[in-house]
Amino acid sequence: MVYTSTQSLNVEEFLVRYGDNPRYELADGELIDMEPTGPHELVSGKISTRLGSEIDRLELPWFVPKSCMLQPFNTIATARRPDVIVLDEMALLEEPFWASEPVITRSRSVKLVVEVVSTNWENDYARKVEEYALFGIPEYWIVDFRGLGGVIYIGRPKQPTITVCTLINEDYHQRQFRLTDAIVSNLFPELHVTLQDLMPRSF
Repeated sequence: MVYTSTQSLNVEEFLVRYGDNPRYELADGELIDMEPTGPHELVSGKISTRLGSEIDRLELPWFVPKSCMLQPFNTIATARRPDVIVLDEMALLEEPFWASEPVITRSRSVKLVVEVVSTNWENDYARKVEEYALFGIPEYWIVDFRGLGGVIYIGRPKQPTITVCTLINEDYHQRQFRLTDAIVSNLFPELHVTLQDLMPRSF
């Protein structure tokens, strides 16, 4: 992750300049180049496929969009682009921008967010945990397939880990899963997947 500009932007300016460019997001007015890698996109794609298949199997009114932006706060210049997001199609009727652009401003539209960890692991484990909990997202997965996170988050020895954050009241309860552990999700209780299933074959 690279901070690319010292000029502060508001959300409207960001959307005009970078709304169609998926490699940028905004955090407190700072433009961030997320620099996605091939393996990062591969893992994100595998997660999207698994979740989409489970949504179809259960015939839920949810879907995984190709791209989407979260604008979680009215008073803070932040616009996030989750690696994977599950949206409630019925709730989108109340979204003020959805008809013209894929921007989400209401928490009830979001069922799940997934962030695949890269060099910006501090953001995923700390800042976004706070933001997504405050916004009211029911479930947040941190997929650290390289084991990059600090030992305070994934333990020692550092190893590939998925952290599933489940919103209870206003805070996330966190549970960790290693390579061959079956992931436990309150939203998808019958989902049968491990981190090993999501890893690049070259790892």
